[in-house]
Amino acid sequence: MADSSFDVVSKVDKMEADNALNQAQKEVAQRYDFKNIGASIEQSGEKVLMKANSEERVKAILEVYESKLIKRGISLRSLDAGEPYASGKEYRLEASMKEGIAQDDAKKINKLIRDEAPKSVKSQIQGDELRVSSKSRDDLQATMALLKGADLDVALQFINFR
Repeated sequence: MADSSFDVVSKVDKMEADNALNQAQKEVAQRYDFKNIGASIEQSGEKVLMKANSEERVKAILEVYESKLIKRGISLRSLDAGEPYASGKEYRLEASMKEGIAQDDAKKINKLIRDEAPKSVKSQIQGDELRVSSKSRDDLQATMALLKGADLDVALQFINFR
């Protein structure tokens, strides 16, 4: 019998991220505490730019955006938000979505699988994703549960389970 396998990836659904951004824009435009302070949130290239007249307001806009991402099923581990910085009379904050598993994170996941997963499970790094294989599907499911429970810095999804 052939080995069963699955891929571990870190991807963000672009449409859901856009929907979350649009909802955040609507809420920022309508909320009373954001009126007349120049508060805005918009996409600029790959980044999301948030602007307001104070550091606290920019952080509040970020919280609105984070809540919309959570409602849309996007993990906050995929959001890479910087610190607010002053730009003239306004404060700005840039955030971006992380895609793919970085090489050092892939190595951590690989080591975790080698150390704690059932012995029949093998994993290998393939670009920005990991392929995990084993003869036993039960061992693969145990490995998925192990990775879901692990405290990693990346949002993981499991695809191509065969």
